[in-house]
Amino acid sequence: MKIETIFPGDFDKLHENESVLFQLDRDTGIAIILINRPSQLNALNKAVICGISEVLDIINNERKIKCILISGSGERAFVAGADIKEFKDFNRADAFNLSKFGKEKLFNKITNFSKPIIAVISGYALGGGLELALACHLRVATDSSKLGLPECSLGLIPGYNGTQNLTKIVGSNIALEMILTSKIISSDKAHSFGIINYCVKKDKLLSEALNLATLCANISPESAAAAIKSVNSTYLNNGEEIESEEFSKLFDTKNFNEGISAFLEKRKPNFT
Repeated sequence: MKIETIFPGDFDKLHENESVLFQLDRDTGIAIILINRPSQLNALNKAVICGISEVLDIINNERKIKCILISGSGERAFVAGADIKEFKDFNRADAFNLSKFGKEKLFNKITNFSKPIIAVISGYALGGGLELALACHLRVATDSSKLGLPECSLGLIPGYNGTQNLTKIVGSNIALEMILTSKIISSDKAHSFGIINYCVKKDKLLSEALNLATLCANISPESAAAAIKSVNSTYLNNGEEIESEEFSKLFDTKNFNEGISAFLEKRKPNFT
């Protein structure tokens, strides 16, 4: 795809995947990736995961792009979670492969990307949506945003590095409370925990994100890459493998089926 300087005009649709849109400005070195499923609250599915991954591959080869923003279409949600209908009938092996695919295709790619990536959060960032934000290097949210990892309320756990990345940011005490209680917290609370870097008024969200991106884009790209790699090396362990294993095992449980059924039937689950 030919990349043109269209920032801040209309988003250019990817030629193969319209679930993810993309624009850039070579003058500032800033690119924006927009998840474009507003009617589904930008829920993550394979098309979105592959679409973002494809754009990152394009950006990786664009030397003039020095910082990336990831956001969701509309004001209701950054990403309200994974698309449950896509995996509700999975077995344990399917679930393990789903978790590994998402990490290898996108989540690890974001965390280890050599250029700074900033999550721009308006509305809900829940489940896989918060995991996507946690994979990014920095996060900016509106003061009305809501964040959480409510997977346990569905009989699951976070499967896209959520147990790993949240713990690295806030410590095991707060991470376990958020995950075990399935609490949805305010952006003010998330800011006090250190989950988000900036909490701003809705009309200031893009300008604050662009200001932060400009600062990141103004440093040496080699320094940015080295800093990201060095910080990430602090956390080398086998936690991802454990998370995928525990995530997939839950697909063999009755409570997983009950949690999914209750969600789809819009009722409270009856876990045993």
